[in-house]
Amino acid sequence: MSEANQDPAMAVDTNTLNDEILLAATNHDNEALKKLLKTGSARIQDPETGFSPLHAAIASCEADTDMNEEAGVEGEGDAVHSNALEEDAALATVQLLIENGAIWNDLDKNDETPGCIAHRLGLKKLYRAMVTAGVMAELLFSRLDQYAPLADEDEDEEMGDDNAIAGFEPTPSGQHGAEPATNGQSNGTVEGFEPAPNQSAAPELMQTDENGEQSEVKLANPNVNNEDYLRSELIYSPGRLLDSDKNAVMMDWETEIMKASADKLCPKKGLRTMNIGHGMGIVDTMFLANEPEMHYIVEAHPAVMKQMRETGWYEKKNVRVCEGRWQDVLPKLAAEGVVLDAMYYDTYAEDYSDLKELFEEHVIALLDSKGKFGFYNGLGADRQICYDVYTEVSEEHLKEAGFDVEWTVLQVPNLKGEDDPGASWKGIRRSYWEVPEYRLPTCTFIG
Repeated sequence: MSEANQDPAMAVDTNTLNDEILLAATNHDNEALKKLLKTGSARIQDPETGFSPLHAAIASCEADTDMNEEAGVEGEGDAVHSNALEEDAALATVQLLIENGAIWNDLDKNDETPGCIAHRLGLKKLYRAMVTAGVMAELLFSRLDQYAPLADEDEDEEMGDDNAIAGFEPTPSGQHGAEPATNGQSNGTVEGFEPAPNQSAAPELMQTDENGEQSEVKLANPNVNNEDYLRSELIYSPGRLLDSDKNAVMMDWETEIMKASADKLCPKKGLRTMNIGHGMGIVDTMFLANEPEMHYIVEAHPAVMKQMRETGWYEKKNVRVCEGRWQDVLPKLAAEGVVLDAMYYDTYAEDYSDLKELFEEHVIALLDSKGKFGFYNGLGADRQICYDVYTEVSEEHLKEAGFDVEWTVLQVPNLKGEDDPGASWKGIRRSYWEVPEYRLPTCTFIG
């Protein structure tokens, strides 16, 4: 029967159905929810609050007289049942929604995912459920991404959304993190692994002309991709390195992280070490303090190489600067027979897929069997749940590539002040770090 000839009595009021789904999720009424999801979707979002059913199910555990309004439901009979305050009841609802295709990292109007709400309210079971859902989704999308080149493009266009798998959605476009650039600064190819902050959290850059009129600044590299980054201008200033769009490439607050990383990877003198991505030279300085036999620095940005020449890095004892992208440099070094005891990776404007390519394909060609590999772990560091999800995802991928991972937890300093330019977001377009702890990875070959 066509829509035009459909009996109005048989038609489904989508708006009412969506409200009923949100209400059932809020009340943790799983029997009603099961019936509603036969014709409705677990992926809906309230147009005013941005709440999805997952948001509603978790947020209703907070004792709040205004919870119905926040959940986007109204009218008689909308009172939240008493079991809405029970975390176990909410957990059953969350699991039901995930099984029916709910998206783990949808953002509401407050820029929170369902997991963010669970974390804020201290709901450990619900938070763990959301982390698990995120890990499952991102692992599946990563595997699907491996087979994407095999698909016919025309076929993909015809299939459209039919290729989507319920419940396994990539991170929304613009979420902090591109794939997590591993220094927490850019988003990337395998969606959901972005180290750059949410676009929604990035303030517009404004400029004022001679008449006092304001206009938005045109960004040189709005998507923070590596190709444009390598062509961009860089600004070295006290305590920080910025790109031309005032995104932080590196900051002084990372110094203790770099020292701990170098000490973990290079615990004694006379080792053969490498760092990929010089930046401000913090970690390279830490490596040299441990007196390696030879230290390799791989750097691709012309402005950074210029700074390195001006500051004497090319003349330092036992240092070899290798110019170019690591994807081009590392195979040449392997062909030379270079063997390393330690490798560290900290580039800017690259994706998680680049890091994954490195440890899956290149580290094994250069690292001694008893050597160690590490990387700057800014994967999803703009929000706690993303950091937790991507920690587990990266650990699983490292295991598949033949690595054991040891995590060392470091406290991150206060980055909310304004006095120290090396530990403040003042004058920076957007922050790339919002979690209180840093998880430092030290990777060794299994066995």
